[in-house]
Amino acid sequence: MTLHYQAAVLQRPRSPLQIETVAAAPLAPSDVLVRVRAAGLCHTDLEVIDGSLRYPMPIVLGHEAAGVVADVGPAVRQLKAGDHVILSWNPHCGHCYYCDRGLPILCEDYLAKGPMAVGFDGTCKARRASGEELKHLMFLGAFGEYCIVPEQQAIAVSRDIPFDRACLIGCGVMTGGGAALNIARIGRADAVVVIGCGAVGLAAVQGARLAGAAKIIAVDIDAGKLALALRLGATRGVNAKSDEVAAIAREETKGRGADVLIEAAGSAAAFRASVEAVRPGGEVVWLGKIDVNNDVAFRWGALMQEKRIRRSSYGDARPARDFPMLAQAYLDGRLMLDELITQRIRLDAINQGFSALRDGKAIRSVVTFG
Repeated sequence: MTLHYQAAVLQRPRSPLQIETVAAAPLAPSDVLVRVRAAGLCHTDLEVIDGSLRYPMPIVLGHEAAGVVADVGPAVRQLKAGDHVILSWNPHCGHCYYCDRGLPILCEDYLAKGPMAVGFDGTCKARRASGEELKHLMFLGAFGEYCIVPEQQAIAVSRDIPFDRACLIGCGVMTGGGAALNIARIGRADAVVVIGCGAVGLAAVQGARLAGAAKIIAVDIDAGKLALALRLGATRGVNAKSDEVAAIAREETKGRGADVLIEAAGSAAAFRASVEAVRPGGEVVWLGKIDVNNDVAFRWGALMQEKRIRRSSYGDARPARDFPMLAQAYLDGRLMLDELITQRIRLDAINQGFSALRDGKAIRSVVTFG
């Protein structure tokens, strides 16, 4: 019997998402059917809606989600119905040039199939009532009551973590926290600057705290977000509207500059400020992004003096390792996730949720399903 469920479908850029009844494809042998219980609204989804990130359509967005395994294909070995899972948007083949070198985020299959907005096996996993195939963002398409993914994309975690908190780990928390814990070499005497205090930046603040940074300087243009950053572990908040980031970084470090700078704002000004504020020999991790066709200019002298610059899309994630660890950190009280949720909404309020994100009024809106 074909499974029918409700999903939010984007027909074309710069148009509202439409709630439709869609039909799930049959499970392939290695597929897992997940009943989605919570899905976060991320800037990447918004970029597709606004047209700056281009995908084929119609498409089901949503790539930050958690839920319950409802069914599994016959080749699935590690999961069973009833398991609580966080979904990963970075499937990988495990044997291509980049996978062999420990870079699953550059997996050749992942990069080839991602722009096609299909499942990792190259097929679409849902259809409209008319029979038209639906694409899905980042191998998930989680803005629906169900989604179908290969086993490797569904990571079992403790049943004790609530779904609306767990879903945040699947993208924003992994990206920001992973930048601090997996990529940056943060020492216990280090000064870390985080530019941008949305969900990713606030996760980076917490990652720096967990890594033992001595000083964590949070930068944003929103006073409320800076206040939240201080609650989550920042030692100083800097409003970029009135303060010059590089000057503050030098003030906090006896004139040197930040040991590590994590950029999570996604603007040309933030990219430029990041290389100005880090010390000689220091490390910059860029997490934010702008339109891929836009230019960014730098002062050449700011790029010199042995500074190390790294771009990261997913915090060097190893989901099978990192998702359970981050979930446990939340349960132990070391990772704060409740504070990142601005509002919980129903699926039929998803357009209002994206309006709040676009206007800077939300850290994370989370769609919750009954």
